[in-house]
Amino acid sequence: MNWTGFWSIYFLAMVKFSVSTVPGPRLGMTFFETALASFAGATTCALVCYFASDAILLYMKKRAQKKQVLLESQGIPPKVKRKFTRMNKMVIRIKMKFGQVGICFFAPFFLSVPIGSMVVAKFYGKRWETFPLIVLGFVVNASLTSIIVYFVF
Repeated sequence: MNWTGFWSIYFLAMVKFSVSTVPGPRLGMTFFETALASFAGATTCALVCYFASDAILLYMKKRAQKKQVLLESQGIPPKVKRKFTRMNKMVIRIKMKFGQVGICFFAPFFLSVPIGSMVVAKFYGKRWETFPLIVLGFVVNASLTSIIVYFVF
């Protein structure tokens, strides 16, 4: 087993899961090793980000409020944050069209694993089946992207 390649794909999958299987053939790894490294990295990051999302989002909210108070004390009007961005519209469209399964499968894949896991936790964090659906989505997506990389290209 190529451990350097395994850890490279593992850490790449923690950041951007959708392209993590691409370097597998060039690193001399087998199909199974590439899919396993990609799955393991994404699952590790999702585990941390999903269960820590409440604390992370609370910290970000407090930080934004502190920044707003600082700007107001200096007499600078704070910028109004847009609520209807293109990305927010896409996430809501996926949520409305595909529901919980769609968000759990596609948000970590198309956004990034940390942001996608936090989005899923924000929408469906109280349901017990959410994290297993994320893991199932990683299995399916890692297998599909590995099949595309190894057998199509």
